[in-house]
Amino acid sequence: MQNRDRLAVLGAGHVGPVIARLAIHAGYPVAIAASGDPEDIALITELVIPGAQPRWASDAIADADIVVLAIPLHRFTELDPGLLAGKVVVDAMNYWPASDGVLTAFEDGGSSEIVARRLAGSAVVKALNHIGYHELEDRARPAGAPDRRAAGLAGDDQAAVAAVAELTGRLGYDPVRLGGLRAGRVLQPGGPVFGQVLTLPEFERAVHEDARSLS
Repeated sequence: MQNRDRLAVLGAGHVGPVIARLAIHAGYPVAIAASGDPEDIALITELVIPGAQPRWASDAIADADIVVLAIPLHRFTELDPGLLAGKVVVDAMNYWPASDGVLTAFEDGGSSEIVARRLAGSAVVKALNHIGYHELEDRARPAGAPDRRAAGLAGDDQAAVAAVAELTGRLGYDPVRLGGLRAGRVLQPGGPVFGQVLTLPEFERAVHEDARSLS
């Protein structure tokens, strides 16, 4: 089944190609961009993400309906917010000091809330960040499969959340809408579902129990 929404995936490391492959399989047109010349990733794209189009980041963003940020968080400040204005932006990044070092700009509050403040002209949705990239691909299942798992998302713009929920469902997961971006903190490193691949009841129970422990 084809989908009219066009995706731009920024990041050709581990997470970006996985999301791109799942999206292509789900019928989304996908462009992928790294930090430089698309020719530098043309061969690896052909081999690892067949069907994706390597492009300059600015061109990929310009033609996309949904932009997935799958870059290391410390590279985020290099992005021009103006390029992303008016776009639905999926924040699949994580702030993980144990792995990436301390980033002062992300020390105060949820990382996606800080991303959204910089991207004030975009509709930011936190999603696709809490399942490891190997599991994200291996555990994807069609709707109705008995072993289908859940994936959380959070955002302040309801139309954007709906678009990303549809994307999440087509990628192979039951989407769980958690509320505004602040609610998405449960998806971050240290949160109750980070690194977990849970069924829908297990996911909802983990989030509910975490909310009770914080109340």
